[in-house]
Amino acid sequence: MNFWDFLGSRHQQLLTDAYQHASAVFQCMVVATLLGVLIGVLTYRSDWAGNLATLSTSAILTIPSLAMIGLLIPILGLGVPPTVTALTLYGLLPIVRNSIVGLRGVDPALVDAAKGIGMSRPARLLRVELPLAWPPILTGIRVSTQMLMGIAAIAAYASGPGLGNEIFRGIASLGSKNALNQVLAGTLGIIVLALLFDAAYVLLGRLTIPRGIRV
Repeated sequence: MNFWDFLGSRHQQLLTDAYQHASAVFQCMVVATLLGVLIGVLTYRSDWAGNLATLSTSAILTIPSLAMIGLLIPILGLGVPPTVTALTLYGLLPIVRNSIVGLRGVDPALVDAAKGIGMSRPARLLRVELPLAWPPILTGIRVSTQMLMGIAAIAAYASGPGLGNEIFRGIASLGSKNALNQVLAGTLGIIVLALLFDAAYVLLGRLTIPRGIRV
């Protein structure tokens, strides 16, 4: 059976795996974005706090993904919980780092001007600082998403959802007639999803970043 025949015979399962893969990454990115921006907001004013946040999230990223999921299985069991936890933790570093860099890069004169017209600190943060820091934050989100697309494939080790199941099944049955097709289908599916997500982020950037800031 050639690759195209394999896709035709397994398209329903592949679409289901692709949907689960995309859904897992999207949901983890939402949580990682909220946590990462919050950490950035809480730490960007202090050098030591910002460095600690960056160092801590960097340390998490150095843990091999297979080892991370293996360590989480005894605590959270198999399936979705260890997958979501691992992906969320891995997604933090680029968002935290870019949030800190973006917020520190806001022109102090603009913040002072907002303060001068009577804006409270939360209002300055929400209406001045975060909008101006949004371009680097969005870049961090894009980088995290690309990383998680690949890491999510390891979730199959913990009976997690996604296209990693195709890759693992193919590797486990190397030598059989469809083993290579399974690995190739899972790999190409992840690449296509990554490109689609990145295109969506480009569109989001064009819709949410004013032309003057983009320039």
